[in-house]
Amino acid sequence: MRVAVFNTKPYDRQFLNEANVAFGHELVFFEPRLDETTAPLAHGFAGVCVFVNDVVDAAVLAVLQAGGTRLLALRAAGYNNVDLVAAERLGIDVVRVPAYSPHAVAEFTIALLLSMDRRIPRAWSRVRDNNFALDGLIGHDLYGKTVGVIGTGRIGGIVARILKLGFGCTVLAFDQHEDPELHAIGVAYRPRADLIAAADIITLHCPLTPETHHLIDAEAIERAKPGVIIINTSRGALIDAEALIDGLKRGKVGGVALDVYEQEGDLFFEDLSNEIIQDDVFQRLLTFPNVLVTGHQAFFTVEALGAIARTTLANIADAEAGRPLAHRVAPETVSGIH
Repeated sequence: MRVAVFNTKPYDRQFLNEANVAFGHELVFFEPRLDETTAPLAHGFAGVCVFVNDVVDAAVLAVLQAGGTRLLALRAAGYNNVDLVAAERLGIDVVRVPAYSPHAVAEFTIALLLSMDRRIPRAWSRVRDNNFALDGLIGHDLYGKTVGVIGTGRIGGIVARILKLGFGCTVLAFDQHEDPELHAIGVAYRPRADLIAAADIITLHCPLTPETHHLIDAEAIERAKPGVIIINTSRGALIDAEALIDGLKRGKVGGVALDVYEQEGDLFFEDLSNEIIQDDVFQRLLTFPNVLVTGHQAFFTVEALGAIARTTLANIADAEAGRPLAHRVAPETVSGIH
């Protein structure tokens, strides 16, 4: 199949080209993100491949459909940037990569938690200036802490196991679908409100849906323990950033580690080091000493990039051959926490 691949970086092209040896698709790479202004570039392509921050709303899909596109291949697990109802109406199949390397994101979640709580970036910066003082670097033991895991799918389940079996935490979980294997190791499922009230640490591992939008808002922060630590490696809009800032200012929130941000589409995956960032909320977050932000890199391992490329190209091959689409996303998919 002839495929227009948008929003590509050198690493995307490397891994897709390597995996494509086994498939033989005609891949044409475009560096710009897909949006209404760039959608005409896909004219004549049966397939279009996009990433998490591409805009695939009804207007963009209409342009793609008019140009002959019949398949939208997401090289990611999330699909909140796609108007699935419009895609179905226009006859465009949407496929995704539901699992690439859940260990990559789960392990990065733990790395963020430890780095933020033990002030590792701050300590590293000090040592480079020959400052070996420990003032301001005090952290907490994870052992014995109560951790709330919201969403116990592939990634959340691994995080729960690492914290329970590796660190000796008390792990509470919330999900519409309880995992009996987590029950077996002592993970206790609780209603979301109860989990938030009981947890010393809350980590988010659920998709962005209407039900999960601003899951952590002012009300949730008020319900949480004083000094709660919040980790998000899932989707930025799970957290109301302005409510989070208020919680940080009041000391209600003791620490935050974010690999995602609600308005990251204007920021992440680009070098903006010579630019003036106009997002005041994001800039305010960066001023807090107990906030650690990374640029949506939790997925970024050799293993994950290889798996994303292979699954994406296999999805395209299935569509081209008329086979059932195992990883198709339909409008009814968008619900709940899982």
